[in-house]
Amino acid sequence: MFDTQAFKRSTLALAAGLLMGGSALAQEVTLKFHHIWNPQAMASVNVIGPWCDKIAKEAAGKMKCQVFPAMSMGGTPPQLVDQVKDGVADVVITLPGYTAGRFPALEVFELPFMANSAEAGARAAWDYLQKYALKEFPGTKILAIWLHDEGYVHTREKPVRTLADFKGLKMRAPTRQTNKLLSTLGASPVGMPLPAIVDAVGKGTIDGFLLPWEVMPSLKLHEMVKYHSETDPSRPALYSAVFVFAMNQARYDALPADLKKVIDANSGAAYSQAIGKIWDGSQAAGRKAAQDRGNTFTMIPAAELDNWIKVSAPLYDDFVADMDKKGMPGKQMVQDARDLLAKYKIAK
Repeated sequence: MFDTQAFKRSTLALAAGLLMGGSALAQEVTLKFHHIWNPQAMASVNVIGPWCDKIAKEAAGKMKCQVFPAMSMGGTPPQLVDQVKDGVADVVITLPGYTAGRFPALEVFELPFMANSAEAGARAAWDYLQKYALKEFPGTKILAIWLHDEGYVHTREKPVRTLADFKGLKMRAPTRQTNKLLSTLGASPVGMPLPAIVDAVGKGTIDGFLLPWEVMPSLKLHEMVKYHSETDPSRPALYSAVFVFAMNQARYDALPADLKKVIDANSGAAYSQAIGKIWDGSQAAGRKAAQDRGNTFTMIPAAELDNWIKVSAPLYDDFVADMDKKGMPGKQMVQDARDLLAKYKIAK
């Protein structure tokens, strides 16, 4: 005899199970993570991979990354800021400076001779961001911000030892401020994002480039140049560039509370500092690859650097004037950035 009550009970149980399963499925979030580096790069191995692993573990499998390295979702590096703002990508790491003039407040950290520690720079940039630059990122949640380790001069055919050596060189730089710096020093600046450097050096389109040590091994750039000009550590770095780790704001807002907590626990001031520390720690490995190849190293002494500092000083005036035109307190912004870098300075 057919048991009607038993059938009803089993049907209700099945429906409840499907409902619960559907709810669980609804909470499984996959974040599309787009960035510029190849999978072997320091940032991929030491920052992006560990972050994705950590959020997956802390979310108990309810949230994970789908990583798209080396611009494999399409577009160009300068378009990453719009890809995350518009929700094409859920998460990106990029350089605001790739889009010249769009994020002017943050350019203060890309002025010459500002910082010489990625860790201190990260702490300073996070505080500064909250005061001056968050409004430059509508539709975007900034998870972390930092500077890279010290940027140096790398050339193919001749070393750079003095200011005069820049004359006639076609040099790559990543941002508007570093392009201005190169022009001030006497070189011909060629702006381009990181992935384009290999082709440009190989074809002789450029004579060299400004870069920190961190990224060179993954692109084998130490094999494409012979000379490396470093700067006396008693002076701030020749240049730095700003990175942001950014998430689409609407994507974050749509997360359930428990997954928001996971993102919150893996972002912010302390996380920015941790990434900066990773960047600082990457210098030795990058430099060793060039040493092992037998490349030539030059240390620019402090007395010579003081000439470079003097020649590039007008770039600060230009920044202040630009901010003032935008109704922002340019002089105070520079002072605040310097004060924050001094506050968080790392002893060397």
